[in-house]
Amino acid sequence: MMLKLGIPSKGRLQDKTIEWFADKGISIKRTGSDREYAGLVEGMDDVELVLLSAGEIPKELAAGRIHLGVTGTDLVREKMGDWEAIVDAVEPLGFGRADLVLAVPDAWVDVTSVDDLDAVAAQFRADHGFRLRIATKYHGLTRQFLSGQGVADYQLVDSQGATEGTVKNLTAEAIADITSTGDTLRANGLRILSDGLMLRSEATVYASKVAEWDAAAEAGFAELAAKTGWSRDRG
Repeated sequence: MMLKLGIPSKGRLQDKTIEWFADKGISIKRTGSDREYAGLVEGMDDVELVLLSAGEIPKELAAGRIHLGVTGTDLVREKMGDWEAIVDAVEPLGFGRADLVLAVPDAWVDVTSVDDLDAVAAQFRADHGFRLRIATKYHGLTRQFLSGQGVADYQLVDSQGATEGTVKNLTAEAIADITSTGDTLRANGLRILSDGLMLRSEATVYASKVAEWDAAAEAGFAELAAKTGWSRDRG
């Protein structure tokens, strides 16, 4: 089968991805209307373009339905438990940068570190009869980070949007979320803990280790590699 290259289907990530490939002399064109998720890589007969949401790309890589995909570090590590066995990070692209951070209300003046949060969490449960709530959509990464820091007295509250507003809305006491500038956190009266950086993320090209890399897919990769200088882990 042809090599299948998955890129974001819309928005700034798609625009920046297309620009990045254009700088390497690779022309990616959308076909049809703006509402149609179709496109092609011009002049590369062994490469098929697949337009997907950034969140779908890790799933398609893990299922082996695409060979290469452009998506965020955060999404790959959140959606793949043993990501290094499933994908190879081919190249970070230098855009889509954001940090996954742990943030608390500004009013918590004595809480500046994860250790402080741990102490507050224990006291919170004693005072209120339930665990301190942390709103996030990054459940796996947040649990992994807090476990590594020895924090256990908390509960995660699922938040798929407007996570920064959950503290003001009294549905959580702290949050774990992606931020680029920190402006939205500050606007909502939140502050990143001094050691609350959980992950640095950016748009990256990943290669699936579970996809079928037949002769046609290898030929497609060679076409791309000739212009990008890519290589991948064959293990």
